[in-house]
Amino acid sequence: MSLSFRQLRYFVATAEQGQISYAAAQLSISQSAVTTAIKELEKSIGVALFSRMPQGMELTAAGRQFLSYAYEILAKVDEATHLNYVSSDIEGDLTVAATYTVIGYFLPLHIERMRRLYPKLRIQLYEVNRESIEEGLLVNRYDISVLLTSNILNNALTTETLLRSVRRLWVPAQHPLLKRAGVGLQDIAEEPYIMLTVDEAAYSSLKYWSTTPYQPRVMLRTSSIEAVRSMVANNLGVAILSDMVHRPWSLEGRRIETINITDPVPPMDVGLAWRANTDFNPAMHAFRRYFQQAFGLPGTNG
Repeated sequence: MSLSFRQLRYFVATAEQGQISYAAAQLSISQSAVTTAIKELEKSIGVALFSRMPQGMELTAAGRQFLSYAYEILAKVDEATHLNYVSSDIEGDLTVAATYTVIGYFLPLHIERMRRLYPKLRIQLYEVNRESIEEGLLVNRYDISVLLTSNILNNALTTETLLRSVRRLWVPAQHPLLKRAGVGLQDIAEEPYIMLTVDEAAYSSLKYWSTTPYQPRVMLRTSSIEAVRSMVANNLGVAILSDMVHRPWSLEGRRIETINITDPVPPMDVGLAWRANTDFNPAMHAFRRYFQQAFGLPGTNG
């Protein structure tokens, strides 16, 4: 059996996106390259990883099992390529505040990795909302935070964005909008809408809706991302959410597709925040430096 890093990356992208065309766009390569890599991979391991359906690529039972191994392999490769910032000499205590979305969909992997890279660094995590984080940073309750930097309003804080997660329309498999050449907010306004409220998602969403003459036809407001996922997958409504929280399957095992939106919809920015003019201690430097290197940001002093 001969597997390549390239094949695994293309397989994972296709599994997550559910479409060869979406995976190719995400990877900035041709569709034929993705198709060839998947065929080679299936031939190497001797099982079909996808069922080719009219609405896209659906993982087979073997494909779902293989996906978990692919994630693990790619994570180990990524970890190995970042060994240059290992420094076991860094030690100290660090209080880190994070919001719900960041704790659930972004931070755990990085905290686990940092604890192995910096075994003497003691990180205390707190999950709190954005307002409490802002207040806590200003009174030195927290050293640094990881949150949605696009929501920060306080000029007394310094922010550093790590990634920008594109917001797309979530729809169930075989939804009529999947057949449209382009889908805008006018089209979405005609559908029942599931409005996520956690981490100021409703406020963020209304900011871009308010620039148009349309409004979402909200049939449910919920603080649960899993509830949104299940409602959409079961054809009870659509939602606009970021790629960071997207998963192609609901808890019931039903498919969730994504559609690019033709109207301007800002991405969800995730990053760090700290009190302006803070003198960074070694623990804070290590924390920030880890993220700068993990996300390819230019190194700067805190």
